[in-house]
Amino acid sequence: MTARSMPESAREIPEATVARLPVYLRALTALSEAGTATCSSEDLAVAAGVNSAKLRKDLSHLGSYGTRGVGYDVDYLRHQIARFTGLNHDWPVVIVGIGNLGQALANYSGFSSRGFHVVALLDADRERAGEEIAGLPVRPLADIESVVARHGVTIGVMAVPTHAAQTVADRMVAAGITSILNFAPSVLSVPAGVNVRKVDMSIELQILAYHEQRKTLLDQARGADQVATDLGEVATEEEVS
Repeated sequence: MTARSMPESAREIPEATVARLPVYLRALTALSEAGTATCSSEDLAVAAGVNSAKLRKDLSHLGSYGTRGVGYDVDYLRHQIARFTGLNHDWPVVIVGIGNLGQALANYSGFSSRGFHVVALLDADRERAGEEIAGLPVRPLADIESVVARHGVTIGVMAVPTHAAQTVADRMVAAGITSILNFAPSVLSVPAGVNVRKVDMSIELQILAYHEQRKTLLDQARGADQVATDLGEVATEEEVS
């Protein structure tokens, strides 16, 4: 298939743009639910938390959906972004690892509202088999091949301990899963054609800690500057008197 004949939604766009499209979709959904029919690029950029130039450049990869002097039709642009990101139909998903995090993910309503349907919960601990969580029975990991084949699953969520991450990833790939959302704090080795997105909450917390420390140091520096200024003013007053 040539680039000219390739469907628009299959054309490759920059990874950074791909990462921002769900943010735009969320902002557009909020605008639509608030009754907003059209919005400018500036309004959408503010709602999405990006600058308007970056937003216009990102959307240019999808096509021309804005009208000069009018802006964007909110519902139409939302539909187009959903189409490009594959969220215009449901994706069956399996969750592997039903510990505390896995249970929380199983109960997360945001999956279904965004086009993802959890079809099975799997765990290596056979004693968990049959336990019901969020309306689904926990199944042994050994069932993964049959689950994937039956539901046509290509996306898997992995919430397992670090020591088990690579083994579970290998099992998921062997079963036919080609996209993995990994919550384990480990780097996975997967074949070409398999996409992995890593969610490391400890790293995110460390980044927040850095910003908090930086704010504290800046406040301390400003305080020191203010003290120096006050002392200088006192010394000047004494000299004058």
